[in-house]
Amino acid sequence: MIKNILAVIGAVMLVVALGVTVQFGTKVSKLDNGALPAYMTMFDNVLAKGDPARAMMNEYKVAEDVENEDAVDAIKAITEELNMRVTGDIKMYTKEDAAANEVKHARIISVCSLEIAKVFLNYSRYYGGFMPCRIMLVEYGNGDRFLVTMDLNLAIHGGHDLPADMLEKALFVQKAMKDIPSRAAKGEF
Repeated sequence: MIKNILAVIGAVMLVVALGVTVQFGTKVSKLDNGALPAYMTMFDNVLAKGDPARAMMNEYKVAEDVENEDAVDAIKAITEELNMRVTGDIKMYTKEDAAANEVKHARIISVCSLEIAKVFLNYSRYYGGFMPCRIMLVEYGNGDRFLVTMDLNLAIHGGHDLPADMLEKALFVQKAMKDIPSRAAKGEF
């Protein structure tokens, strides 16, 4: 009797598991091939650090010999070099007597390719939430400085495949948003 009950429970569990797999698998198969790896990378970062905002960002430590203004000037110059436009420069916060682990200075430089922005807004207005791209210069009281920008991997690969021409544009912006802060953090123009 117990053997029969366990067999029925096992059969029901198998049917439920199979149904969930088929339903989930059908939905997942419609996603970009990079979707699951992108979500898993973000999830792994959240598990490791516990900070979802950090998991969605890229950061670049500013070299000790690079002044804040030099890093900002480099961001602006590299942005122009890539045929993009600086759309904003906001000094958000300054606290001269900041403790070592406290933010002393924060500044956001916004950059955009207006041509690419128009294409993405026409595709989905929700891409507007990613615009303009932003690079934040953050300095701590101990002198550590970072350039922080959004990791665009989920915006590019997190849903259905983008049309080929849009994917090309998105990959250009993604590369730019890695190259600009990476080079600026080293003081490269």
